Amino acid sequence: MSIEENIIKKVKILPPDKQQEALYFVEFLLAKMQKQELYAEQINSSVSALTLAQEYIGCVEAASDLSTNKDYMDAYGS
Repeated sequence: MSIEENIIKKVKILPPDKQQEALYFVEFLLAKMQKQELYAEQINSSVSALTLAQEYIGCVEAASDLSTNKDYMDAYGS
């Protein structure tokens, strides 16, 4: 008996609420597998960090250059 047949045989014995729980678990495993495949694709692609972050550049408002104006740290930690 194959694994698939064995799973189906055992799931048929379960009450409906436990069958639903088994379905949720299978869907979780599928989502996890898809996430891992997507991650593997991203690792294998030759995309730079700049390209990935480009849509977020300029989305935060701040002083133009904090490195030249240290006054912003005056009240920090007091």
